[in-house]
Amino acid sequence: MLTGQTHSAQFDQMLRPSARRHIGFFATPLLSGCTAQGAPSFSIFGAYFPDWMLCGIIGVAVAVGLRVLFLVSGIDSILSLRLFTYVSLGIIAALLVWLVGFGP
Repeated sequence: MLTGQTHSAQFDQMLRPSARRHIGFFATPLLSGCTAQGAPSFSIFGAYFPDWMLCGIIGVAVAVGLRVLFLVSGIDSILSLRLFTYVSLGIIAALLVWLVGFGP
């Protein structure tokens, strides 16, 4: 093992220049982001918002609404992991909105 050098310098010395070129070539498609069709978005008062943001807001609203409903009905007192329960319910609601509203 080489001593006195950082791990990244050791890694660079182990890779040949051709290997670095191949890594860069194969990593390029992973860094492409959104394609020509654009990101899914909608217009609210002239500004474009991504669809996931709407789904997230609805998920948070559903989780808060269910918390209020569970508090009123007394279900909240028997829940052992309240945080995980409400986060899971919010995520489920957000994913259902995504699937129904924007899915295939």
